[in-house]
Amino acid sequence: MNINKCDLCPRLCGINRINGNGFCKAAENIRIAKAIPFLYEEPVISGTRGSGAIFFSGCNLKCCYCQNHEISSGNYGSDVTIERFCDILLSLQNKGVHNINLITPTHYSYQIIKALDRIKSKIAVPIIYNTGGYERYEIIRFLKDYVDIYLPDLKYYDPDISKEYSDAGDYFKYASDAIQEMVSQKPNIRIDENGIMQEGVIIRHMVLPGYYSDSIKILDWISTNIKKENNSFYVSLMRQYTPYFKSNEYPLINRKLTAYEYSKVTERASKLDLQGFYQKKGSSDTCYIPAFDLEGII
Repeated sequence: MNINKCDLCPRLCGINRINGNGFCKAAENIRIAKAIPFLYEEPVISGTRGSGAIFFSGCNLKCCYCQNHEISSGNYGSDVTIERFCDILLSLQNKGVHNINLITPTHYSYQIIKALDRIKSKIAVPIIYNTGGYERYEIIRFLKDYVDIYLPDLKYYDPDISKEYSDAGDYFKYASDAIQEMVSQKPNIRIDENGIMQEGVIIRHMVLPGYYSDSIKILDWISTNIKKENNSFYVSLMRQYTPYFKSNEYPLINRKLTAYEYSKVTERASKLDLQGFYQKKGSSDTCYIPAFDLEGII
């Protein structure tokens, strides 16, 4: 784990982030766009008091439809030191959130570990690693004693699709290995008496218009390759896709998902007995996208 010759993600760009920016646009300091109690995650994450969401700037994926492109591609945010990051974590906890939700944290995993080493004894809520899934399993192993809940995306099965829309032809290779490591670390879902998740893995997948067959391949892979005993993980199937950012440059996905497409995927999940969450119609409304205004940071 090294930011002097960065190896934190599958890009292995090797940039010295003390003097420059990696492929993800991250440098040495953590950059954050917002830190707030957030109510729009799965019910076992958001609960009634919200999830303590920290939206990191930058990203190691280049999704052409990214709803958070202002911070992922635009890298908008405010740089904070490790000390200030610790203060932000504790401030969120003091607001009564159910957990600390690290959103798109991959490129800051080194700094996150340094911060948690300083304040781990003061953190009394679960730490969530909320990732796009493009991870090296070797880095996930470093996180074993720091993360309570893994919340990875599993976006694509077909390498041609992942190359086309996220500039990552090797996405499934890395994401599938990383998710298997996550489940091996957290083999059982643990829910408290209030219905709030304390430990485990939720595998997220957003169904893309025109590609529900790829979604079905993902579900089949999950069912075949990850043990399902005793609800060892949840699957969250998202229908929130809406044309955004550069989607108009890609005709096949420049539309909303149909009810038929989503139902084909949920039917497959039910047939495979994959337990988890389905999103309601209307979840693609852009009102759920937060305004990135540095709230909770400055």
